[in-house]
Amino acid sequence: MPDARARDPHSLVFDRDGLIFFTVQAGNFVGKLDPKTGKVTLKEVPTPDSHPYGIIAGPDGAAYFCEFNSNKIGRINPKTLEITEFTLPGGARPRRLANNPDHFIYYGDFARGYLGRLDPKSGKVEEWASPGGPGSHPYGIASTRDGMVWYSESGVNPNTVVVFNPKTKAFQHWTIPSGGGVVRNMVATPDGRLYLACSGVNKVGVVEVSR
Repeated sequence: MPDARARDPHSLVFDRDGLIFFTVQAGNFVGKLDPKTGKVTLKEVPTPDSHPYGIIAGPDGAAYFCEFNSNKIGRINPKTLEITEFTLPGGARPRRLANNPDHFIYYGDFARGYLGRLDPKSGKVEEWASPGGPGSHPYGIASTRDGMVWYSESGVNPNTVVVFNPKTKAFQHWTIPSGGGVVRNMVATPDGRLYLACSGVNKVGVVEVSR
């Protein structure tokens, strides 16, 4: 890191040009890495002590990231690294994000037990209570190609896998056989499978979706 204050480089994502964007949780930065040259560029987040956390490449080609210690989601201009902040409902604590085919960005509100949706064009935010309630701690999240939003509730025991249908606003959920032990990350593959990092039980979970 080119700045000694940039402690705890955290999540990272490739954008459409092959550049890596990442968060720096403890140092309150976001950054860009050019894999061809090794150059790292940092940008300090406007909100102090915001704990930048989960990050994705958004529908418009910009990177979007959670400010886990505040109720905000940030947008990074890929050319200038200028940051635009979107304010979520009071008390929200977004932790991970998912880019959906409907061009909205979905997030899990870890503190309040909600699934939220941000329209990056208008800044409008909608939210729905997670089935596990206020203490459900939504964490790992992903969208499949059909537009369904999947995430795990880490605050219930055993952890659950939840699916949300944006068209009907309906939820379904299932328990994870191993217990899960906090699913910190979830990835959807092109064939529609979901891979879960079950960090507390030293396992990788695979969800096969039947239509």
